[in-house]
Amino acid sequence: MSLQDNKPAIAAVVQEGTANKWLVLLSVMIGTFMSVLDATIVSVAFPKMMAVFSVSVDQIEWVMTAYMLAFAVVLPSSGWIADRFGYKRTYIAGLFLFTLGSLACSFSWNENILILFRIFQGAGAGFLMPVGMAIVTRVFPPKQRGVALGFWGIAAAASVSLGPMVGGYLVDNFSWHSIFDINVPIGILGVVAVMVIQDEYKSHVREKFDIAGFITMTIGLGTLLLAFATGNSKWNTGGWTSPFILTNFFVAAVSLILFIIIEINIKQPILNLRLLLNRNFGLSTLIMFIFGIAFFGNAFLLPIYVQNSLGYTAFQAGLLFFPVGILQAIVAPIAGQLTDRLNPKIPALIGITILGITMFLLSFLSLQTTKSQILFPLYLRGIGMGLVFTPLSTIALLNIPNQQLAQASGLFNTIRQVGGSFGIAALGTILTQRVIFHTQIYGEQLNPNSPLFGHVIENLKQYAIHAVGSSPVEAISQAKILLLKNITSQAFVQGISNDFYIGAVLTFIMIIPLFFLKTGKKSLNR
Repeated sequence: MSLQDNKPAIAAVVQEGTANKWLVLLSVMIGTFMSVLDATIVSVAFPKMMAVFSVSVDQIEWVMTAYMLAFAVVLPSSGWIADRFGYKRTYIAGLFLFTLGSLACSFSWNENILILFRIFQGAGAGFLMPVGMAIVTRVFPPKQRGVALGFWGIAAAASVSLGPMVGGYLVDNFSWHSIFDINVPIGILGVVAVMVIQDEYKSHVREKFDIAGFITMTIGLGTLLLAFATGNSKWNTGGWTSPFILTNFFVAAVSLILFIIIEINIKQPILNLRLLLNRNFGLSTLIMFIFGIAFFGNAFLLPIYVQNSLGYTAFQAGLLFFPVGILQAIVAPIAGQLTDRLNPKIPALIGITILGITMFLLSFLSLQTTKSQILFPLYLRGIGMGLVFTPLSTIALLNIPNQQLAQASGLFNTIRQVGGSFGIAALGTILTQRVIFHTQIYGEQLNPNSPLFGHVIENLKQYAIHAVGSSPVEAISQAKILLLKNITSQAFVQGISNDFYIGAVLTFIMIIPLFFLKTGKKSLNR
């Protein structure tokens, strides 16, 4: 049920509620800040986790994938749960689950346990974002909702900037556990604030929960991502044709087909897929799905690259991302004004083009890349993201009936999160394949009989003798190890560059469906 379906009840609550609406907004912003912060703060801790757990990128990526997938699965059901049990109770439950998951993550002793507890974190965040937005929309009258949602959005933008920087500082000065520990006191404060400040609101309308849709969606997405993420894993000796991978693909196909059939035919679906038949909404959702693959699939790679390949500390890596959220927060209101005055496809097109250029620039990374060569694309990224979301969301919801706006918003954000989870799994797998490919190519170019090879080995040998004090025999072995290590490093950076190139291609592909969107003046002014 959407908020629009119950306007009289909402109006009554607004008039009779005793809670100060600005304090309510503040209490909601605490949860919003935490949930978005944790999606960004963990990225700079990946290199440390990889070292502590002795795992590779294709394994550690699940720390982010699990969070985003749980977020996407829980998000569509949050509205039904809030209507059924109350918005205040649901928000407190989400905040408690997120805080408890954070505490559990801090005590994780291996990567598998950490991934498991990240699922609990993501599930809690899946309640916080949509229910928090609904609470803000409910307590503020229409003439003040724009300002209120603007402040609510500041919490998310601040998390994008502060997350990597705060995470980097904590990792450098304490340990990777501290990025989860910091959530616990803030989460407790948030729970207390909500309990004291907010009034309860519960819908009197009872709708049946789409349990079949929820189960088939969860199984389908989970098995599909598991297959993509583990196709090149070391333990999966059978590769893409192993029984495990083929079974996951089969289960995913059957589950997702059943999910689509159920959602199209059921009266009260968990995700109203019929909305995708709306031209603007369907194409805009497709654009956001591709964006999720291109952006989220590459977002976690840059912190790993600057720390493992360029030798940055976690805090130095976090500082690189600090201006991104600030620029996004500055540009987003400008994009809103442009959307009101111009065809919204214009700022969206400019934003997508800028994002494509940033991906393309980052496809030239090397072991000699300078700080300015990284900062410039990141600054552009902040501007591009600020330009994309507002106009694209406006176009997506342009012809959606008021009573279906809540369902449309939930579907729009769910598909973006699914795209992000899919992107992390798929591009992580591609990275593994490309690193193996480049390692083989570089290895084949080493000719032990060539004068150049002998010259390099001799220089490395002399370095080992003078710098380490090795014997001539030991120095030769150490020289060969150093050369192989350099080849591995070069192959890893080249693999990351290939992923960004794929991201650039996907981003520019987003322009194609953008041209087919309809934004007539009559629709814009309705």
